[in-house]
Amino acid sequence: MSEKYKLLSKGIAYDLIGMVSYLFPGIGPFLDIIWAPFAASQMTKMYPGKSGKIAAIIVFLEELSPGLDIIPTFTLTWLYVFVWKREKINPHTIEAEIVE
Repeated sequence: MSEKYKLLSKGIAYDLIGMVSYLFPGIGPFLDIIWAPFAASQMTKMYPGKSGKIAAIIVFLEELSPGLDIIPTFTLTWLYVFVWKREKINPHTIEAEIVE
């Protein structure tokens, strides 16, 4: 699987994790307070540069706003970067996990 599609898989997983707070009425918003800064930091690691910084701000605000967890921000960022903007992947700027 190419790096581009690994980013998509990782993004979908993060979007699903972000939606988990809906499963815990009452404590979900508190989980979002913890998740929002982590999601923003992951976004900047996954998408370095201006696109990643803007997406990090958006995902941070989205996760802290009640009722907006349903928005798949990571997946939409991937679509923006690789479909609409059609960026090429630079393997030197993407954090990759090495599995041996």
